[in-house]
Amino acid sequence: MYILFAIIILTTLGLVLGLSLGVAGKYLKVESDPLIEKIEALMPGSQCGQCGFPGCKPAAEALVAGTAPVTLCPPGGTSLVEQLAKLLSIEVDLSQSKDAELMVARVSEATCTGCTRCFKVCPTDAIVGAPKQIHAVVADACIACEKCVTVCPTECLQMHPVEVTLRDWRWPKPLAAAA
Repeated sequence: MYILFAIIILTTLGLVLGLSLGVAGKYLKVESDPLIEKIEALMPGSQCGQCGFPGCKPAAEALVAGTAPVTLCPPGGTSLVEQLAKLLSIEVDLSQSKDAELMVARVSEATCTGCTRCFKVCPTDAIVGAPKQIHAVVADACIACEKCVTVCPTECLQMHPVEVTLRDWRWPKPLAAAA
């Protein structure tokens, strides 16, 4: 008998609280700027912090507020700068700038002790391994943020240029003078 009352009370309480949360979510929703959402969608989304902001959303907010340059995202490269400049209606001269050389972290197996500090700070989970085992870097996931290099106590992680293979080779653009 008492169990039946408890079930009825808890069910009623759950329904009332669920309904009130649904109503509060609808009427107390905080509207955000759609421009910030568009800019955040363009960014890589790895929350690496290379731009000096704790993530892509604060960087997008700073871009909309005008307190950050459109060239703030190193992983995005010049293509992201062009898209951001077009979206924000800003003129940007990219004639003298070029994308930085693509880099990837590599582990020196001779000095890796398996301390696990590197993959705890990796924003993209590009480092795999287990405690007291040699770690490895998944090159396709590495964004070259160098966070792993700075925390490694044995200096077994170094940044190396990405080797050009048939899989990632790109045809260079033709020179303007030749046309």
